[in-house]
Amino acid sequence: MFSKEYWLSSWRKFRKIKYLAIMGFLVALQIILNGFRIPVSENLNIMFSYIPFAILGMIVGPSAAMVCGVIADFLGVITSGFGPYFPGYTLSKVLSGLIYGLMLYRQKPTFPRILATKAIINYLINVLLGSLWSSMLYSQSFLYFASVSVVKNTILLPFEALILFLMLKYLHPFLKRRGTISDPPSEVQSQS
Repeated sequence: MFSKEYWLSSWRKFRKIKYLAIMGFLVALQIILNGFRIPVSENLNIMFSYIPFAILGMIVGPSAAMVCGVIADFLGVITSGFGPYFPGYTLSKVLSGLIYGLMLYRQKPTFPRILATKAIINYLINVLLGSLWSSMLYSQSFLYFASVSVVKNTILLPFEALILFLMLKYLHPFLKRRGTISDPPSEVQSQS
């Protein structure tokens, strides 16, 4: 997973028109879905924009997904009008792309893998970093945002993981048949 070839194969996606189109479509879909929010409380919303970003990580890998995270954040700020640009949220998108890419690229989408991926995103990115960014922007305590966010992310975790698992489970064979994704090379093949 951490070989040079693994990372380079993700970077090479930028050289192919097919992958550029996929990246553009999924970034646009994420921005559109980011506009659909179900408010829970102040600065806390149920959203579905994680779905195209997870698909992006599965298809293009961590290197390309991180770059797409930066692009999605900048375009999202420009098009949404939800507030000023804040670099912390860009960092969150980059780290989300890294996590989705590392966990889903060249991997079969199993429920334990999807659940672990969503747990890392929900608690590390959404709760810890999201609460830090919110406390910096809105001048309230980190603990206020973290306590509300941890409850929301804990409740949503199994539902988000199940939705994502079902989508990726049925999308994976289709993308594999189309030659859009590939399985990881076996240890025997990589040694010969």
